[in-house]
Amino acid sequence: MANGSKSPHILNTSTNLLGFCLIVLTSIKVMHFNHGTLIDDSTGIASLLLMASCFLSFLSMRAEDERRSERLEKVADYVFLVALICVSVTIVLVSFNLIS
Repeated sequence: MANGSKSPHILNTSTNLLGFCLIVLTSIKVMHFNHGTLIDDSTGIASLLLMASCFLSFLSMRAEDERRSERLEKVADYVFLVALICVSVTIVLVSFNLIS
């Protein structure tokens, strides 16, 4: 793992956002929404992407080969970015009441 590695930061932030997504999903279930909502779907997708990002960044930190570590970190970084965009779009839609 390189000195300037982003993997620990990706892992930390991904796990925190994953916790946030799981709270949102649990809240939806507790409020007994009978139909799937866009919030439910986008939060689920973000959760899956964040789990993948966590897994990849962990593997990057554990990899003994420097090239493999860098490659895993790069993939984790891109997956995290897509998950962050998904979470951000959901927050904007909810904030402006664009989702019913």
